[in-house]
Parts: sequence; C-alpha cells; structure tokens
Amino acid sequence: MRGFEYPGGRPQIPQDLGVPSSAFSIIKTDKMKRTGPTNTILGGLIIELKKRSTEQSVNLWKRIALDLEKPSRQRRVVNLSRINRYTDENDIIIVPGKVLGSGDLSHRLTISAYQFSEQAKDKLEKAGAKIMTLLDLSKEKPNGKKIKIIG
Repeated sequence: MRGFEYPGGRPQIPQDLGVPSSAFSIIKTDKMKRTGPTNTILGGLIIELKKRSTEQSVNLWKRIALDLEKPSRQRRVVNLSRINRYTDENDIIIVPGKVLGSGDLSHRLTISAYQFSEQAKDKLEKAGAKIMTLLDLSKEKPNGKKIKIIG
C-alpha cells in the first residue's frame, strides 16, 4: 500500500504567496523524539537528583527525577485534601509535581514538591507544615528513608 495520494494528483501551490514550497510538504505522523524539559532550572534539578541517586545508591531520587522529566501535562497534581487523607502526623512526603490548595490539612508534616500554589502555601503554613525544596530534602535525607511519594 502506498502513502496518501491526493485525488486528481498533487495540488499546485500558488507561487505568489512568497512561501517556499517546502513549507507545504506533508508532515510525518511518527512520534517526535522526547527532549525533556526546556526549563533550565528544572533541568538542573533533574541532573542534581540523578547525581544524588547514583552517589547514595538510592533509587528514590532517580524516580523523582524521572517523574519531573515528564511533560508538564503528565506531571502529578495533588490537592491538600488528598495529602491530608493519605498522610499521618510528622510524615515526610514528596510530590513530584504541583501541590494545589483545595481542601485542608489537619496535621503537621514535612512536604517537598516542585511547585506549590499560593493558596496551598498559605494553608500549609497555617497547619504548621514544613515546606522544603526537593534539593534541600535530598540534602537533609540523602538515604531517602521514611519518605512517602504522593500523587
């Protein structure tokens, strides 16, 4: 079977548009190569987490880095109500994505995520939670023991 053919032959491209004919070529439908995030800060974070994973032989940091490499539409988004439901007092949790402010938090915990909404930050501070960056948590707990991934 041959590829797609136009009925009556290939259409003629008007020359007076000033656009090269190569711009009208048929686009391939094959998947494009995944290149990772273009955000340089996120890219540096991913590299640093992978480095910590190999230095400490802890797969937790590699898993977080791989989750952050995903496209932003596939990253985890977690509401405070879910965090409240699945955590206990003084837990240490990581969200490899964004924490949103829907719901309330009724206990103290340590939380680390790539992003927090403003409403989520306010509610976490009112509940007495400790907010940390992913790099700070990886420095404080390099072995990754007793850390939960939520999302």
